[in-house]
Amino acid sequence: MMEWFHQFCDDNNIPYYMLGGTLLGAMRHKGFIPWDDDVDIGVPREDFDWMLACAKSLTEDSRYVFESYHDGKEDFEYPFAKVYDTTTTLIENKRKKPKRGLYLDIFPIDGIKGSTKEEALKNFKPIKKKLNRLAAITSDVREGRAWWKNMIVRMTKVIPWVAGDFQKTALRIEAMCKKTAFYDSVYAGNLVGMWRDREIVPRKFFGTPKLYRFEHLELYGVEKADEYLTNVYGDWRTLPPEEKRRSDHSYLYIDLEHSYREGHKEE
Repeated sequence: MMEWFHQFCDDNNIPYYMLGGTLLGAMRHKGFIPWDDDVDIGVPREDFDWMLACAKSLTEDSRYVFESYHDGKEDFEYPFAKVYDTTTTLIENKRKKPKRGLYLDIFPIDGIKGSTKEEALKNFKPIKKKLNRLAAITSDVREGRAWWKNMIVRMTKVIPWVAGDFQKTALRIEAMCKKTAFYDSVYAGNLVGMWRDREIVPRKFFGTPKLYRFEHLELYGVEKADEYLTNVYGDWRTLPPEEKRRSDHSYLYIDLEHSYREGHKEE
């Protein structure tokens, strides 16, 4: 999937960066972190919008397809985009149990107003508040999560006004994130990512996309990878303790042999 995505971006002049655990895997393991199970990619907001426009040229029989909250599908509950492999089936443990295929997460990278880290973090607070609300109305109860987080999830299920509307909230978050252009900012980051404040870094860390080895491929990552990873993870070179070597994703069903478009029933 990444080999295809890399070529799609090259063909359409779309810069991208490996982010988060994917970049960490490239730097520390020359590929996947052994216990990781997804791929995180970032695209500057201006180019992210162009990417979604280019994606409309893909035909219905394309193996790989893009989807975002702009498509208006009720069970797509993410404030970013995904690329799906339509020959597979994967059901995530989310509120509406989206049934799609194996995926890549494609995040917009946005600028954030502020000439200092303190100013940038202060201006991020209203966005973070909206993101936490969005997480509460799209998540489902699952084992391993803090009890108080599961309690909030249960509350949003039974109290309509607490639950709110995903589509309106996602579009409001997008509008807030777009206020400062990526290429004009001092600080920037994957504002809708799971690490929140830690993903806000000096924009110069992203720099010119740089090729890194990832398994048998060469893929683009941030120019100043060490500085970026240190900001997000701290001592990223040291392996975490064994009890933390696990994925935090929750999947209900995975089938790598059949398409979610076939309408077959999972066992």
